[in-house]
Amino acid sequence: MSRVLFTIAFAMAVLVSFSLHEAGHMVSAKRFGMRVKRYFVGYGPTVFSWRRGGTEYGLKAIPVGGFCKIAGMVPDDPVEPADRHLAMWRFPLWQRTVVMASGALTQFGLAIVALWFAAAFVGLPNLAYPRTPADFSAQPAAIAVGDCLTADAARACTAADPVSPARAAGLRDGDVLTAVNGVPIGSYGELVRVVRQSAPGPAVIAYTRDGQPGTVSADLVARGPVTVLGVDLRVSAPPEVTYGPAGAFGATVTYSGWLAGQTVDAAKRIPAKVPALWRSITGGERDPDTPISVVGASLIGGEAASLGLWSTVLMIFIGLNVFMGFFNLLPLLPLDGGHIAVWWFERARSWLAARRGRPDPGRVDYYKLMPLTYAVILIGAAFTLLTVTADVINPITIQ
Repeated sequence: MSRVLFTIAFAMAVLVSFSLHEAGHMVSAKRFGMRVKRYFVGYGPTVFSWRRGGTEYGLKAIPVGGFCKIAGMVPDDPVEPADRHLAMWRFPLWQRTVVMASGALTQFGLAIVALWFAAAFVGLPNLAYPRTPADFSAQPAAIAVGDCLTADAARACTAADPVSPARAAGLRDGDVLTAVNGVPIGSYGELVRVVRQSAPGPAVIAYTRDGQPGTVSADLVARGPVTVLGVDLRVSAPPEVTYGPAGAFGATVTYSGWLAGQTVDAAKRIPAKVPALWRSITGGERDPDTPISVVGASLIGGEAASLGLWSTVLMIFIGLNVFMGFFNLLPLLPLDGGHIAVWWFERARSWLAARRGRPDPGRVDYYKLMPLTYAVILIGAAFTLLTVTADVINPITIQ
């Protein structure tokens, strides 16, 4: 039951962050004197609303985001006669840009505050800790010696299990293996490759221990199609690290840059991951590296919270806000970045016309951009439906 409650709580936190995104638009628009007609949390039928200062505030029945309606966002928007002088398109370009960017900036600010809190009190992923197969393979061949060889790595050793060849040979945790049968070893990945390609039986293992070199003879054992030594990679770096309130400021800067890079990399991989998403819906295994929707983020966040993995909960929340901030700044209508791009294009076109002594071409005709806008909406809706379906039918889980 706690997992369900945590999932609902995480979803509500996401709803709050989306509402703050729209509040960023509203507050900045009001500060510049623009007319904000409506600010609602959610979509669909109105649950309740009230008016104050010329703005209608309220709650909609479907809690999946929110919206802020500013009068005259584009010149073709119908504006009441009393609000014409307050229409958004009449205001300076820099003010309109600030208003449209303030939603994403609010989410970035929320992510930064959450990053500082996690760095100070909860913990952030240790950037020095290996997390991918490539990371593990590149590590020095410092070993953790197994006690026995089992068919199931998750099962504890029993008296019937054979002793690990490395343990029987006298190797210890922390030894750095440097050669197997004279073949040099420079990384853990090379160790695995050389051992697997070796024939079962006696092998000379060279190592260093506390800076001193040594050798042992170990009897390599065949386990299925490969040969094993009975060791794993020993990672000395902790998976998470806490910096304290003062050190968290520097860590926040470092992790902000890291998150930005991770977000860009993840966005680049999205097109290649669409087939894997489709396979997960049609019966295939769900790739944990495939994109998730807000539903999937809430499910993982709720599961992590129920397991007490609060660092993971915060990182999911932070990553979601960073991604949504970047996404909304893409120069595509109807996204915030699309409006900004059109406005700056208008300014650049007018400047160029003035330099050439030609008449000002005026504002962009938004109606001519409608086919592209509808295409973006259609693709976005299809991708959202795909991810939500995958998250419901075949969700990503921590355990």
